[in-house]
Amino acid sequence: MAFTLELPQKEEIKKMVEEETAVDTSTTLMISDASKQKGEEILNTDIDNFHDRQELTKAIQEFGNDVLKKSSDKNSLLKTRIGELSKAGGETGEVARGLADLSRQMEDLDPSGIDFIKKGPLGGLFNPVRAYFNRYKAADTAIAEIVTSLEKGAKVLKDDNTTLELEQASMRDLTKQLNQKIVLGQELDDYLTEQIEKQKAVNGDSDRIQFVEEEILFPLRQRMIDFNQMLAVNQNGIIAMEVIRKNNYELIRSVNRAQTVTVAALNVAVTVAGALYNQKIVLEKVKALNQTTNNMIAATSRMLNTQGTEIQKQAMDSNIQVETLKEAFKETLTALDSISQYKQKALPQMRETIEQFRVMTQEGEAAIRRMEESGVMESGN
Repeated sequence: MAFTLELPQKEEIKKMVEEETAVDTSTTLMISDASKQKGEEILNTDIDNFHDRQELTKAIQEFGNDVLKKSSDKNSLLKTRIGELSKAGGETGEVARGLADLSRQMEDLDPSGIDFIKKGPLGGLFNPVRAYFNRYKAADTAIAEIVTSLEKGAKVLKDDNTTLELEQASMRDLTKQLNQKIVLGQELDDYLTEQIEKQKAVNGDSDRIQFVEEEILFPLRQRMIDFNQMLAVNQNGIIAMEVIRKNNYELIRSVNRAQTVTVAALNVAVTVAGALYNQKIVLEKVKALNQTTNNMIAATSRMLNTQGTEIQKQAMDSNIQVETLKEAFKETLTALDSISQYKQKALPQMRETIEQFRVMTQEGEAAIRRMEESGVMESGN
């Protein structure tokens, strides 16, 4: 059978049970030979001998009683046991309660619905960040207790599965024995029916034929009905145990996920929420700093404009010596030349700086795209 991670359906489990409890070919051949031998003994019984007749009818009446009784007892115990397992795994079960409690705690601590910046009219007294982390600290203890409870529940489920596996093995063995009885009974029925038809064709009805039909075949077929009914009951019991066992495995896996993925995800969410809040505070500070810088630049520009005009007026009104003006002009040309040389040297460096910023922005854009594709930057998650 091909490997698959899909859970088997009830019909598939039933087919598997039928195959596992079926009688193998060698046993079937042995039973067939035995049924012919038993059939010959029945047909050759001295029906006029009361003791022989009584022994024969008693054997038919008691045929398979041991297997039927064991199966009946096993199914009675199984019914009680499955009832207990169903209650334990239901809405009131320890694992179900634990998972529900953990879900409520996780929803209550979800940071996506909390505005960490908004403080309201009582902002000086109420800090949403402090309140959230106080709530998290209080819930952390409760979550640890829930996880401990889930661990205990998972252990109970594992113990239940061990019990179910033992019960299944016992039930499969009884069902296999029952199948052997059914094969033997059917083979004996077929053989006797065939022999009776042959004798009727030769001698017609006789006391022996009547005895075999009424005292042997009739109770044998009643017993075959009992066998088949019990077979269906046993198979349903095995299937029920298999379904419960697989559901228990699913619950155990849910507990494992709750202990690892869910609780870890909560810790990450809380940590990220705190980090994002801190980033928001820093961004606000940077924004304020930038605004202050812009205001300073604007004020300086206004001062330069005002003072520059005053300086020009003074220059026009003052008597400046020619030599002084020539020296100043020389110094100015030298300064301009120095500025030109500086610009020429700075151009390659500026180009390299621009290229570095271009590479950095491309890498940043690629990182942002990967985060968007993986869902990391999706709001509300």
